[in-house]
Amino acid sequence: MAKTPPITNQIRTLRFMAGEMTQAELGEKIGLTRQTVAAIESGKYSPTLEAAFRIAQVFEKPLEEVFQWEG
Repeated sequence: MAKTPPITNQIRTLRFMAGEMTQAELGEKIGLTRQTVAAIESGKYSPTLEAAFRIAQVFEKPLEEVFQWEG
């Protein structure tokens, strides 16, 4: 059984606050597929450091406001 990654995120909330941005729209902005964004958002996949920074940059938030490490 796969262990849930110790990284949580606020992507869904931030997308909603950004005019209900879709996962596909976020994916286009950061160069990832909608499926990858969905997996990161749901906690099934931990983003690369570069992807995490790109996501934070889209929302103009510090990395630690978008992602939290529960390690």
